[in-house]
Amino acid sequence: MQPLSKRTETFTDSVIRRMTRIANACGAINLSQGFPDFDPPEALTKRLSEVALTGPHQYAITFGAQNFREALSDKQFHFSGLRYDPQKEMVITCGSTEAMMASMMSVCNPGDKVVLFSPFYENYSADTILCGATPVYVPLSPVDLSFDANVLESAMAQPGVKALVLCNPANPSGKVFTHEELSIIASLAVKYDLYVITDEVYEHIVFAPHRHTYIAMLPGMFERTIECSSLSKTYSITGWRLGYVLAAEPVMERIKKVHDFLTVGAAAPLMEAAVTALRFDDSYYTGLQAHYTHMKDVFTNGLRNLGLRFTEPQGAYFVLVDISEFGYEGDEQFCIDMAQKVGVAAVPGSSFFREPVDHLVRLHFAKKDETLYEALNRLENLKKLKR
Repeated sequence: MQPLSKRTETFTDSVIRRMTRIANACGAINLSQGFPDFDPPEALTKRLSEVALTGPHQYAITFGAQNFREALSDKQFHFSGLRYDPQKEMVITCGSTEAMMASMMSVCNPGDKVVLFSPFYENYSADTILCGATPVYVPLSPVDLSFDANVLESAMAQPGVKALVLCNPANPSGKVFTHEELSIIASLAVKYDLYVITDEVYEHIVFAPHRHTYIAMLPGMFERTIECSSLSKTYSITGWRLGYVLAAEPVMERIKKVHDFLTVGAAAPLMEAAVTALRFDDSYYTGLQAHYTHMKDVFTNGLRNLGLRFTEPQGAYFVLVDISEFGYEGDEQFCIDMAQKVGVAAVPGSSFFREPVDHLVRLHFAKKDETLYEALNRLENLKKLKR
């Protein structure tokens, strides 16, 4: 038989989804894959039940239903002050995963380089490699999650660098990039003529006093920012797979073509129902922030009471927990043992780092109170894993 693709031999399957399968097999509480166990807003599910009877049930226009794009344009203008043309500067995708892949494929040629902050969401390196490009990693400080501007510039100045990927708020670290940090990134992107591909799916899950800033708002950045996001986290509909890309028209024209041949289009009935959510007023987002702040407090206070060390999340809904005290040589075996013997599933931190980091695991707290309390009760048995 002919050999298979060389591009796909250098990375594994998703460690996150693998841990979900392990959790399901042993009945562990799944704090590995980041999806909630509570329902979406009632107004959204009610509208979906109506659409199930009335339609649409056939293909929408490949770039996304017109009313969905118009509602998204209004929402984005409300929160960022940037008005994206629903006809020329956006495309609706099958989740932010496709949004990122379509964007990366539209920007990168084989042999190009893409700058990634480490730790990073596992898809970013895989997407880069699938495009025939090479990742260039810039480490975040393990103490305060800051970056060294000189190290960043050295990475962005390398020959062949085409883009930087920015996850803000960040998965898995929970970091929210400050306005000052974003200004440094923006100035370097302009200086070296790079694209910035953002992943902003957690834009509405930010904990005081931190604030989310859209880098596309900064001077010189609208034309070179490609914003990827989705409705999954904001409205608790991860299974609906509704994502989008926002970009200036010349860039969007290329992304639209890639999207068309990747997936044709997002699900028409789900887009129709989701217009309801895109039209929610500010009270929804205030309530969302309060809800996630409550879940964060419940979970992180519980971890403190257990004597565990962890990163304090600034945004998103993830916590990196230090497992050094348990004496494991590798974090993957620790996660397997924790799922099977303690009944809580986590993700090995090593899957998010370029550096040799094997003393962290990622847990998420997008769960009902009763789920979080039960998880914390089970984590009291972590001492069983000490070697």
